[in-house]
Amino acid sequence: MARTNQIQTEKIEDIDRRVAILIDGDNAQASLIEQILVEAGKFGNATIRRVYGDWTTPNMNSWKDILNIHAFQPIQQFRYSVGKNATDSAMIIDAMDILHSDQVDGFCLVSSDSDYTRLATRIRESGLLVVGIGKKNTPRAFVSACNVFIYTENLKRKSQNNGGGRTHKVNHLSQQERELVELVSQAIDMVGPDDDGWTRLSEVGTALRRIDPGFDPRSFGHRQLSQLVKGHGRDFEMRKVANGAIIELRLRD
Repeated sequence: MARTNQIQTEKIEDIDRRVAILIDGDNAQASLIEQILVEAGKFGNATIRRVYGDWTTPNMNSWKDILNIHAFQPIQQFRYSVGKNATDSAMIIDAMDILHSDQVDGFCLVSSDSDYTRLATRIRESGLLVVGIGKKNTPRAFVSACNVFIYTENLKRKSQNNGGGRTHKVNHLSQQERELVELVSQAIDMVGPDDDGWTRLSEVGTALRRIDPGFDPRSFGHRQLSQLVKGHGRDFEMRKVANGAIIELRLRD
């Protein structure tokens, strides 16, 4: 019982925790933005979202289409020297400003650049959570400076597995329904199911709003989230626990 109470307390703290997602746009992949949001959402609510880079260069074009969709703020940093990455200095300065303003309880630093090692260490020294996301070739010093480090190769693999493994189950759905199933799946992943795959419906609802603030079951013809999930019984299953006081759901195998 004590362990259960501890887990519940940790989840409550995660819901209240504020996280800043700072992305080195010159050193990260725009195609993984949804997976990055899901991973960061496991540790708190992403109240600050910024992408850094020289937006006058062609390599930043892939980021432009997703900025408004996911409410990220573009931060311009010109390259004053050829071959030098000026993004890291701008991102480090902003991170320190955010740190000293007490706006967040943790940071998610998205880059594979060792230049952020000292930044991650400094944030940890202040007692804040540091989550790093980058490639497997990220220098070990940066990885070790973070509380948690997530490799983008694992995010790619998870995305491919989710897409390929469920195709036979969702190909009968409309485009809107397929997007719904994927959205709920991301929310379950964000919350973190137990060993048997079960997740509280209420926590999934909170995660859905983090991923998409405009999410509303009524948009899909249902007044409540439980009715919406029940209507997709081929993809999800539900059960009641604690004498019916708590509803849980999980993805069907």
